[in-house]
Amino acid sequence: MAKAATKRKAKSSARTAARKSSARRPVKAATKAKGPTKRRPKQTFVASHLEDAKFETGLRRYAQYRDLGIAKATGGLAQAHVIRMIPPCIPAEVSKRHYHDVDFQMIYVLKGWMKGEYDGKVVTMHEGSAWLQPPKIKHTVLDYSDDCEVLEIILPAEFETVEV
Repeated sequence: MAKAATKRKAKSSARTAARKSSARRPVKAATKAKGPTKRRPKQTFVASHLEDAKFETGLRRYAQYRDLGIAKATGGLAQAHVIRMIPPCIPAEVSKRHYHDVDFQMIYVLKGWMKGEYDGKVVTMHEGSAWLQPPKIKHTVLDYSDDCEVLEIILPAEFETVEV
């Protein structure tokens, strides 16, 4: 009986030592997946600083865009820009229902607030709020504060906006 207990204790100690040992070992790079893989464009380092910021007109007349250089740095994989809404909000101008033909679109409110309608649901987002707009979700800007600025990240960099 004592011999069996000693054997179990030795096995348990060996397993514990193996776990501790593997926890300290560096993780090996994942092996390549079998089958066709999608090649990603080469990416380069880019930095964008507020003191160098230039806001320019873009997709909408009621907004100015600050390109963060992500589209060029990712070879068109992604787009990121800060959008500064131009006051005052004119509902007749901003409320054109539309969608974007994208793979991914995320918006984060940097300053102020923005009210929108997304597939029938009205939502007001405030400073610090973020949301995901699924591909081709029909939406409308309803209102925004005079100081509204948002960060928008979109994949791919080039996409179509369709008014409905």
